[in-house]
Amino acid sequence: MSAPLLEVRNLSRRFDVSKPWLNRVIERTDKVYLKAVDNVSFSINKGETLALVGESGSGKSTIARLIVGLLDPSEGEILFEGKSLSAGLQGAEARRLRRKFQMIFQDPFASLNARWRVSDIIAEPLKVFERGLSSLDRRRRVGELLELVGMSAEDGIKFPHQFSGGQRQRIAIARALASKPEFIVCDEPTSALDVSVQAQILNLMKDLQNEFGLTYLFISHDLSVVRHMANRIGVLYLGRLAEVAESKTLFLQPKHPYTRMLLDAVPDLEMTGRKRKRVEGEIPNPIDPPSGCAFHPRCPFIFDRCKAEIPALLENGISQTACHAVEERRI
Repeated sequence: MSAPLLEVRNLSRRFDVSKPWLNRVIERTDKVYLKAVDNVSFSINKGETLALVGESGSGKSTIARLIVGLLDPSEGEILFEGKSLSAGLQGAEARRLRRKFQMIFQDPFASLNARWRVSDIIAEPLKVFERGLSSLDRRRRVGELLELVGMSAEDGIKFPHQFSGGQRQRIAIARALASKPEFIVCDEPTSALDVSVQAQILNLMKDLQNEFGLTYLFISHDLSVVRHMANRIGVLYLGRLAEVAESKTLFLQPKHPYTRMLLDAVPDLEMTGRKRKRVEGEIPNPIDPPSGCAFHPRCPFIFDRCKAEIPALLENGISQTACHAVEERRI
């Protein structure tokens, strides 16, 4: 097998959420840290889509920002094409790697500069990564990108506020494609859009992936979207991976109790007669997480080991799960 395009090894990210220094001195309290991502490892092969799902606060968007360099990891390593992105790459080598991955943000109303025309927004990556292009060639390339995402080249003279949410996300996709990337991080790209528009954007992304051989890391909390988009799915809970499996396997044979709980809450659109169960409990406080397995306060299969020992992500034949009950074949 060929080496993965992207590899994440033991990735962690802590945020300092302490009170100001003077308050800590007066109140005699220590610094407080929030661990948003805790020892996460996964890989993505060229041309596939890996989705990360989980409730709000599970660390999905933090992982996305760590990968594209908007945040620095507290621990761990991120490798792209076998080269570490945290190894201090500089000059031509850094530019060569950086042009190969882009990000599509969640909110198309906030991710586009309201003061710039659409042509300037899409042309910005071209100015950075293709400095030899003339102004005429840049304008021509911007027009091609707009038509590629289902818009008109004439739309380049307009400002973002003149477009709907779905059109703005198409502009964001065109901007992401401008540098001819191989890998795109999609941070809930349809969650801010109407349901009717979501399908159009998702189909566009699938078509672009097939046409250009793109690789996606797809962040979402919507399991129906993930089922349509992903080859493999990673389920996050409180900053750690609970389960990783092929998409079809995860929906047909979920192993981890948390994955089962999420799937049981999905509406039965196919009307098979399956009863829907609401999600019970709430995700714990990440500043003061439970001991052992973080899911144990909500788990119906809890036993003593769950409260004392953090489960490792282990192979179980059809998937990877971090669960003592699955490891000991209690479920």
